[in-house]
Amino acid sequence: MTDADPTHDVVVWGATGVAGRFTAEYLVERHAPDDLSLAVGGRSREKLDALVDDLTRRSDGWDGVPVVVGDATDPESLRTIAHDARVVCTTVGPYTRYGSPLVEACVETGTDYCDLTGEVNWARETIDRFHEAAVDAGARIVHSCGFDSVPADLGTLIVQSFAAEAFDAPCKTVRIYLDDGSGSVSGGTLASFGELFEAAATDPIARETLRNPYSLAPSGERSGVDPGTQRWPRTDPLCGGWTAPSPMAPVNERVVRRSNALLGYPWGREFRCTEVVPTGEGVRGAAAAGLVAGGLGAFTAAMSVGPLRSALRRYAFPDPGEGPTREEAEAGHFRIRVLGRGTAADGSFTVEAEFGANRDPGYGATARMLGESATCLARDEVDSPFDGGVLTPASGIGLPLAERLREVGFTASVDEAAGGGR
Repeated sequence: MTDADPTHDVVVWGATGVAGRFTAEYLVERHAPDDLSLAVGGRSREKLDALVDDLTRRSDGWDGVPVVVGDATDPESLRTIAHDARVVCTTVGPYTRYGSPLVEACVETGTDYCDLTGEVNWARETIDRFHEAAVDAGARIVHSCGFDSVPADLGTLIVQSFAAEAFDAPCKTVRIYLDDGSGSVSGGTLASFGELFEAAATDPIARETLRNPYSLAPSGERSGVDPGTQRWPRTDPLCGGWTAPSPMAPVNERVVRRSNALLGYPWGREFRCTEVVPTGEGVRGAAAAGLVAGGLGAFTAAMSVGPLRSALRRYAFPDPGEGPTREEAEAGHFRIRVLGRGTAADGSFTVEAEFGANRDPGYGATARMLGESATCLARDEVDSPFDGGVLTPASGIGLPLAERLREVGFTASVDEAAGGGR
């Protein structure tokens, strides 16, 4: 963090976009002005002023919110914004296109940073370009602080922390199940997804990043025993029933593996992590798994072909800036279950965690996850061995984030699984 006393605890960068607006609204509702010094930032002062008018109408405690104006492509304006903040909390994507100058500005000024990226190609780029400089500067650059990848990463940390305390041993295998959920996908999210495929089509490093399950691990540590993402329907080795590939697995699994590596392999070098979608038992479960896998495979294949990708992005994807209403964002929900299996001195054990919220995972819940991540960093409420570096939610913030999310209505529970054995 910066040595000087910054003007703002948190700057929400991209605050006039859908995800940025939800995050700014949440932070105003959650905090009083004397509790958190908040600013909102973006390119258009007119839009930012209109947002501030709306924010102050929603909350009796806020007479105003400072506005900072800059441009994602103007390094000087970004350095000024970063210099004046303890934490820059950004929703401006696609990060592959717009993210690197802000990360660089935060590293140069020693400012903490968090974002919503699910673009593993770009995360790999920032690791390679900025990790060592961020360590030296004491800047905590924490990627993927929304639905990608807090539930998976923090859920795994919760399971492993319980296993270490209860059994004095780690879980060697963790399975992450997207059990239930309802919500919507924004134009910005799909734009980021499109950028990932564009990068893979032209950049060999991006292609290698998508092929290698350990591509987000530190340099020199990018190999291991885990075969990576499940691609076909299969019966589950821990809890039975059929499962299908998860569309979020290519991001979340790599983030979890980076957490293990950064923390010094407390879960072992042979730790395996897989995220899947459970579809049920018997013939119906198998058929449902086949449909999910087939649909995901067809979409991936289409996005891998240039003309089809361009057509989908032009005619099928919503425009960036489109998203749910406030009511829709609060009406969704999600539940993720994490099962970990390990072996202690007196036999095998299974630990089960549940992570969820009664809000749209991509907006209402993500705004809270990002907002609380920024607050943890601003207040130095972290359980982490790192003062700087390109980090993950589990390695850069840790269990204090789970506690904060519980305080605002999230489920983040853990216990020994029924029938898990010891």
